[in-house]
Amino acid sequence: MTYRIIHWGLGAMGLGMAKIITKRPDYQIVGAVDIDPNKLGKDLGELLSTGPIGVKVQQDPAEVIGKTPAEVVLIATESFTREVYDKIMLAVNHKLNVITIAEEMAYPWAQSPELAAKIDTAAKENGVTVLGTGVNPGFVLDTLIIALTGVCAEVTKIKAARINDLSPFGPTVMRTQGVGTTPEEFKRGLENGSIVGHVGFPESISMIAKALGVTLDEIREVREPIISKVYRETPHVKVEPGMVAGCRHSGYGIKDGKVIIELIHPQQIHPHLEGVETGDYIEIEGTPRINLKISPEIPGGIATMAIAVNMVPEVTNARAGLLTMADLPVPRGVFAELQKLTREE
Repeated sequence: MTYRIIHWGLGAMGLGMAKIITKRPDYQIVGAVDIDPNKLGKDLGELLSTGPIGVKVQQDPAEVIGKTPAEVVLIATESFTREVYDKIMLAVNHKLNVITIAEEMAYPWAQSPELAAKIDTAAKENGVTVLGTGVNPGFVLDTLIIALTGVCAEVTKIKAARINDLSPFGPTVMRTQGVGTTPEEFKRGLENGSIVGHVGFPESISMIAKALGVTLDEIREVREPIISKVYRETPHVKVEPGMVAGCRHSGYGIKDGKVIIELIHPQQIHPHLEGVETGDYIEIEGTPRINLKISPEIPGGIATMAIAVNMVPEVTNARAGLLTMADLPVPRGVFAELQKLTREE
């Protein structure tokens, strides 16, 4: 089977997914949507530096989705459910499956239950599937944790951390993480919503709890500035000692007054300058006790692109409705194709 894909959103992530798909013989790009005037009208292959592929970038999603036979729309635009809701519904109402990397869509019932219900109903009525995925949320601090509990006879507490380096990211990420602010500016940013930290803790915690059959009493989040003791610099920001190098964001799933799920995501630029080792860490207290360490951390950009692309066959063949990663088979790469590509390179 050939999976025909429409790409909606051609920023770094969207173009990255498209680049991966051009190397998959069983995938075909049939449509491309973006609002960037510098991309409109161009052959998508020109943006990917692959040579022409016969797909022009268009601005009107209704025109592309309404007239292009496809199996899946890959949406790589915003982060929040309310922002991608209309886009998802447009695709669903044209009987197209949807994969989005909007963080809140990993488990939209956590913060937008009414919108989640509407998407689920529309997807079932149209016989298609909607999935939110990514590296985090979508894999490291939820799906991977859930899979690890599969070898446990008992689980009493889960604690996991993703410690990464923000240095490769651009100015938008620096602003939302508070990098380069003073502690006072960081506090004001939290209050006015300009500094958000990690998007996805309520979603990951809720997904884990649902998978394990636990009803939580409360989900609590804490955002704290990471104050630098040394000078740090990226192409987009300079941080003097005493300024904010990043955001330590924690999420807590609470049951009967006890924290049973604790997720920690400290993100900062150049953590190595203060001896901080990046990595993904999962501790499961139970029988048996599990400690998993991945160091350095799974790279967020390429991993998000890859998991979205790899889930295309699973979503296309899944039952209709709004699903999560916990509802689908274990994600996997297509190794035979990867080996072939390696030999060709």
